[in-house]
This record gives sequence, structure tokens and C-alpha cells, in this order.
Amino acid sequence: MSAFTESVLIKKLGDLNTSSQSIQTLSLWLIHHRKHNEKIVSIWMKELSKAPANRKLVFMYLANDVIQNSKKKGPEFGNSFATILPKAFKDISHKCSDDKTFNSLSRILNIWGERGVYDSSKIKEYTSNLRVTGSTSSVKSSGSSSSAKNSGSATNDKPKEELTPKSSSSSSSRKRKATDEHASNTSNGSDKKSSKVPTPSKAKILEVNGEKHITLSPTKQIIGDPPEPDELIKMLESLEEAASSDAATREKITRLPPEVSSLDALSKLEDKEAAAKLHLKVNEAVQLLKDYNSRLAAEMNERNKLTVMLKDFQKEQQELLAQAEQRLEEYTTKLDKVKEVQSEIKNHLAKLPDISFANLPDFTGNFASLPSAADLFNVHH
Repeated sequence: MSAFTESVLIKKLGDLNTSSQSIQTLSLWLIHHRKHNEKIVSIWMKELSKAPANRKLVFMYLANDVIQNSKKKGPEFGNSFATILPKAFKDISHKCSDDKTFNSLSRILNIWGERGVYDSSKIKEYTSNLRVTGSTSSVKSSGSSSSAKNSGSATNDKPKEELTPKSSSSSSSRKRKATDEHASNTSNGSDKKSSKVPTPSKAKILEVNGEKHITLSPTKQIIGDPPEPDELIKMLESLEEAASSDAATREKITRLPPEVSSLDALSKLEDKEAAAKLHLKVNEAVQLLKDYNSRLAAEMNERNKLTVMLKDFQKEQQELLAQAEQRLEEYTTKLDKVKEVQSEIKNHLAKLPDISFANLPDFTGNFASLPSAADLFNVHH
């Protein structure tokens, strides 16, 4: 994955679209860089404020995906978004007026309440910010069943037609399903329709507006936190100067006098001065070996960590590779179909008659030129 920078995030937010693949890919990238969660949320809010009205909903889809799917890793994003969401809902309420946006946001708030993403007091706060004066669309009350009871008066104030589901055609129903899919995005694969396209177990096919998308984000929960390539490189570089590579210290150990490690030397001591010298040599050897052993132990811990990081990194890359291969197969099939259509068009064009001017018969030699306007007037005179 690419390293996190403010400019990279702004570019990714600018390229974000409403497809599930686009949202989930960016969501995975943000969760991977969750240590920058406060900065990410701040930039997200800034870009949301600058975004046109028709693009604000996709920012909320992204926030919903990050908030729900990052809970397995930790509460960082949930806490960071909690403080900024009131401002976000106010911004959308003042700048957006279409029913689709408000209905979709209401759906998101309902899901958060049902799944306990935020407590009922937070859901009420977000809902009230979404119902600011001036919004042209009414928003359904959201939250858990207990919060719904507390907001009964607000529900009763709604017009009847808003409380009754409107009938719609099958095509609009499919569009609504695609919209709700963004709001209710979770790791529950059993709720999604099975696809006839052969897919590896790690890949995940989502259908948006009739078009199938294969996500390029790990769908299995990876036990560890897959490291960034930069982290692996730094750890590998640090191990180049590890204790096992310290030839100078190993040479010092091999040059230690034999008496420091032999009990026979004690029997050869003749006086107190010789014993003191041996004691000093033994202490120096003990300190040297103790320091080197502690360095070796630390190196072992680092190498064990590196082993785990490499396994997690390999698992993630294998999963992304499987999904990329599936996407390649899918789009290769699409390319073949397009080429087939292209070939049919060429064949059809070849069978059409040539009506270029070069092949038209020459009529100028067979017919006299038409009289001019002056000649017509002269004839009458």
C-alpha cells in the first residue's frame, strides 16, 4: 500500500466514486493508516465542505464504511468521526436539497442505532443536526428501539405520506438496493446475492446499478496488522546491524583468556593478588557476555516480530493477488466481447455500398448547365 500523505489522501478523495469497489478500497487504505486517524478525519471534513452537493453523499458512504469496519482494529476512527459528524451533517443539511441524500443519511443513522455503532444520544444529536431549518427533505428518526420511543413526538409530526413506503417500479427498487448497500456495508457476506461468475473464496463481488464489481480489499480478517513496505524495509535494515552480525564483539569473546571459563585455574592461584586479577578478568568477561546475550535476545524478538509481519504481509498480498487475478479475468472477458462487437462493426461497414463522390457517375457532361437568374429575366424580356 502507498504511504500516507495529505496530498495522497486528497487525491484519493477526489477520485472517489459511488461504486462499492472504490469506497471499500479507499476504506481499507484509511483503516491501514489508522494511526493518522485524527488527520484523516480532519482532511475528510475539509474536503466534504468543499465538495459539490452531488458528491457529499459518497463522503458519508466512505465514513460509514470506515467507522463500521475499523471497529475490529480499534475505536480510533469511531471516536475521531464522532466529534466531527455533527458539523458534517449540518454542512450537508445546508447545502443539499435532494431527497435521495437525506433518505440515504437517514438509513445510515438507523443502521448505526440498530448496530450500536454510536449510542442513542449521539444518534439523536446527529439526527437533529440533519434536521436543521432550511433543509427541504424530512429525515426519518433513527437510533435504537429505545431512542425511537423517546422521539415519538418528532415522528408524529411527519406527514403521513412520509411514514408510508411509496410504491416504485422494479428498476427503482434495484437502485435503492444499491444505495442501501453502501450504508449497510459490513463483513456479512451471507446477505449478498450469489453470482454466477466463478470467484475465489477470498474475492467479493458486489453489484451496483446492475454492474458487478470485485473488491480489491481483503475480505478475510487477517490476524495481524499487515505492515507497510516501508516498515518492513526499516526492520530489515535494522537487522543488518544486529548482534549476530557484530564480528568485533564475537572476536573479543573468542580472545577471552581460558582461565575465565575454567575452574582448574582456581587451583593454580598462589596469592591474593593473582586471585584479584582473575576476579577482574572474570567480571569483565561476564559483563561482555551478558551484554552480548541481551543483544542476541533482543535480536531474536525482532526476528520473531519480523516473521509475523512477513506472514501477515504475505497473506494480504496473496489475497489481493487472487482478487486482482479475478478482476483481470472478468475484464479480459469484457475486452473479448468488445473486440467481438468491434469485428462485427468492421464487417458490417465493409458490406455497405461505397457512396463516396469519387465513385459517383459524372453528370456534368450529359446535361446542359442550368440558366442563371440573369438569363431567366432576359428570356421574359
